[in-house]
Amino acid sequence: MAPQEYVTLTRTGDKMPLAGFGCWKIDTKDCAETIYNAIKAGYRMIDGAQIYGNEKEVGDGIHKALEEGIVKREELFIVTKLWNTYHHKDNVRAAFDKQLKDLRVDYVDLYLIHFPVPCLYTDVNTTYPPPGWIKPGESKYQYERGSSLQDCWREVEKICEAGLAKNIGVSNYNVQTLLDLLVYCKIQPQVLQIEHHPYLQQKRLVNWVQQQGIAIMAYSSFGPISYLEMTNTAQNAPPLMDHEVIKKIAEKHGKAPGQVLLRWSVQRKIAVIPKSLNPGRMAANIDVFGWQLDEEDFKAIEALDAGLRFNDTMEPAYGVDLPIFD
Repeated sequence: MAPQEYVTLTRTGDKMPLAGFGCWKIDTKDCAETIYNAIKAGYRMIDGAQIYGNEKEVGDGIHKALEEGIVKREELFIVTKLWNTYHHKDNVRAAFDKQLKDLRVDYVDLYLIHFPVPCLYTDVNTTYPPPGWIKPGESKYQYERGSSLQDCWREVEKICEAGLAKNIGVSNYNVQTLLDLLVYCKIQPQVLQIEHHPYLQQKRLVNWVQQQGIAIMAYSSFGPISYLEMTNTAQNAPPLMDHEVIKKIAEKHGKAPGQVLLRWSVQRKIAVIPKSLNPGRMAANIDVFGWQLDEEDFKAIEALDAGLRFNDTMEPAYGVDLPIFD
């Protein structure tokens, strides 16, 4: 297996692995062992979040790998995210401190604002993991007044200045919200995490963000597969793993379709965070270096762009009427 490749973050010079391991939808009963196995398999970037509901178990898996000497802390790149219920300036630090305690580390390598959306506050000490978009006891989504993104970012900057998060960034921002952030930030975001796959390529956004010296991290690189039980859009989309274009390219290079989808991103310096509990697929998903897609492959994949967004807050699964990506 070829060595891992990295993207260098502009502010700190830290090297962020281009292939990491995602923690979304890993059941708590499997999570600690899964993270431990991922680190054993060679993953050095672990991407988690408060809302995933498994940060304590992620921390247990990381701790086990550190205790056994499989990896040193400085060799890991740990990512987590601030959920929407803690955007108010008085609540950011308490939420982060809870995360740091659960992860059992002294710092994280990257801290992201998960969505540019303030939800009503829930107490980090009594309601945790946090709820989704709707506060328990309420019937619909409500935004939290007095929780501006600027105030929230100022608190995230303080966490960075304290050395508790080496790098900071955002997730699910569009150009407008990101441009607004660039106007007022003291510390420029180093990473933007977005949904990105052949059905949703977002070329103009990706190009503009990279031109600002901000790295892109892709989630849902395999397209609809993670959203089949959640959204109608995913149910109606042909699976990318079975798409004839992807399968043809995979056969041409002697690779699996999933490896082609990941290589398509990392070859353009876009980090990926696939997840699998299967040891074989776990190994395959990090084996995306040392080989190249050619120009013909890229043209074929580019033709698949259909603007299909699966992580869409307008879908019934979210219970909100909030077109943040429009």
